[in-house]
Amino acid sequence: MTTPTADVDRIRGLADRAEIVDVAVRYATALDRRDWSLLRTCFTADATVDYEGMAPVVGRDAVVEVCRGALEALDASQHLLGNHSVEVTGDTARAECYLQAQHVRRGLVDGETYIVAGTYSDRLTRGEDGWRIEHRRLTVSWTDGNAAVLAP
Repeated sequence: MTTPTADVDRIRGLADRAEIVDVAVRYATALDRRDWSLLRTCFTADATVDYEGMAPVVGRDAVVEVCRGALEALDASQHLLGNHSVEVTGDTARAECYLQAQHVRRGLVDGETYIVAGTYSDRLTRGEDGWRIEHRRLTVSWTDGNAAVLAP
């Protein structure tokens, strides 16, 4: 039999996990909808991001601009997430999830699609506005298709 305090802690833990997974989903949704205001809500103001193969990106505004630059020329993208793992310690958390991101740019001679699969590894912090990513790392596992789809 659990105590009321244990039940409250368990419910809080489940709520934290759900809110952190929601940040990851909000990020993917923002990218695919090209909703840059929504994307801003995923990060702390001083967030850092390490997208494999690129120089580190520092600051929420810079993260938004990098994403905008990579995705605005596309005809479509779809970022699918799964296998979420979340560990919460007070007002900080670590989370990981797999991703498979499909990118489409019509009219390219060498192919119109490019798929990136990998893992997002995040450090998050809870603030007044809820959970936000303070550091994100994308580790690429594999790619397929024409990388020029993502060229500027």
